[in-house]
Amino acid sequence: MKQIINIKNSLLSALICLLVLTFTACRKQLDRDPLTAYTGTNVWTSKDGAMLALTAVYRGNITFISTDAEYTPSDWWSYMGLISLEFATDNAYDRRGDNSVYNLMTSGGMVATNANLGYYWSLSYQRIARANFFLENVGQTPVDQATLNRWKAEARFLRATQYFYLSQYFGSVPLVTKTLTTEQANTVRKTSRDSVIIYAETEFAAAANDLPRYKDLPAAERGRATKQVALAFLGRLQLANKEYTAAAATFKSIIDFGDNIIDPKFSSLFDGTNENSKEIIFATQFVIDKASNPMALHYFPAKWGGYHLFNPLGNLVENFEFTDGTTFSYTDARYNAANLQQNRDPRLGYTVLYNGQTFAGLTYVCHPDSTTSPDQLTTTRQATRTGYCMRKFLSPQQYGGSLANSGVDIPIVRYAEVLLSYLEANLEAGSTISQSLLDQTINAVRGRADVQMPKVTETDPAKLRVILRRERRNELAFEGLRYWDLLRWGTAAQVLSGDFYGAPFPGAKNLRKAPSGAIDPFSRWYVTTKNFSAGNNQPFWPIPQSEVNLNPNLGK
Repeated sequence: MKQIINIKNSLLSALICLLVLTFTACRKQLDRDPLTAYTGTNVWTSKDGAMLALTAVYRGNITFISTDAEYTPSDWWSYMGLISLEFATDNAYDRRGDNSVYNLMTSGGMVATNANLGYYWSLSYQRIARANFFLENVGQTPVDQATLNRWKAEARFLRATQYFYLSQYFGSVPLVTKTLTTEQANTVRKTSRDSVIIYAETEFAAAANDLPRYKDLPAAERGRATKQVALAFLGRLQLANKEYTAAAATFKSIIDFGDNIIDPKFSSLFDGTNENSKEIIFATQFVIDKASNPMALHYFPAKWGGYHLFNPLGNLVENFEFTDGTTFSYTDARYNAANLQQNRDPRLGYTVLYNGQTFAGLTYVCHPDSTTSPDQLTTTRQATRTGYCMRKFLSPQQYGGSLANSGVDIPIVRYAEVLLSYLEANLEAGSTISQSLLDQTINAVRGRADVQMPKVTETDPAKLRVILRRERRNELAFEGLRYWDLLRWGTAAQVLSGDFYGAPFPGAKNLRKAPSGAIDPFSRWYVTTKNFSAGNNQPFWPIPQSEVNLNPNLGK
């Protein structure tokens, strides 16, 4: 397993990465390696050199298949860093079992030696160090002021995103805004969470001023930061900090630009067929054969040659409504155990692969009694552990080729999130909820052509809150936001507690039961038990023990 990198090495290694730059594409605009290497003294002498340095800040440490496969988080925006964080929620389960570091994060086993904490921490500070070094030196580059301002805004935005994640998950952390010496790195102290949030908010707002609008971004520059993504992260911070009026204004500014849309085809946003959609405000860019990812290899079912690491939980599947907008129930006559998509929100079928569903010309068979299927639901096969498989992000076109060579992008911010967050900010600010506001936001999301769910008309705040949170979960499932949502809503201890089940298999002979031996009335497969506790280093993650060992100030 990769060694956890301490803060000193994180900062110094990032500096070394910039002193001798070799480039692997992180944006589709830059799709080939450079013919020469750049050093710390000559990188700033040309626009091309400075752009390579900026690209290194964009890339962070995202692992591309051209260098290595990804089994642990390589960045907040890699698939193991973002999508797989759903394993720690009520949305999904890591096939590697209850002792998976993701599962342990919310099953009562979160400790300071959890490997993921070290990855997220060190990777954040490596990107911060690259941004600091870039900002301290890019002024030497002979370019016009507008170009320089934009470059600096991009680096400031990227640095602020790391403080967004650090403040949301770790709480109080060191606020590092310049390149550190070894001694400084070994003695740095934590800054209060409130101060880190204020800093990040200021940086997002400042960056937005000098970034281009989404509509003005040339196609060749897709993947670079815009005003909209900086404002979206600003709005996220304001939501989490309960600055609801400010958050509403921030999200409204994105809406008022009019540059983005709700795409009529939900499914196309995640399978590589519609990555230029105006709904995708910002995404991690991947390119087949140049800067690809092995996401399909890790997430595809066994019958398709995949490792089936990602296993949706029944708790999520049960969250999807019936087509008339009423909540799901196993006792409802419309429920069909043989076809879970029947009479349900179409997004269920676009998000989750279930027993009997056809995908890429083959039928997914995971019934626990189907002993001849490689995807049989058991506790031993390299196959599903819940009776479900991820459907979102899996491209049928990928099957038949190299699953380890995927060019499917990973959305970081979508316009759907902006609209739902705008409604939430207004709701929590106590603003009057009108039907026109509902139609502008939640109903625009629900009304896209391949979804067509009924309009929401509820304006009572308490009832609407339940509907909105359910909608947000369904729309944004597997996009890395669920854990953060539960933390900021203060519902994690309630939601991530108790027994969790997978798919229902009425009449199955090989049905796994909960440790208590209780018979599930709906014949669901028992998956795991979670015990998220506010007294178990929650709601914030503990600073990695390796960091505290190096610098005791971080333990204070």
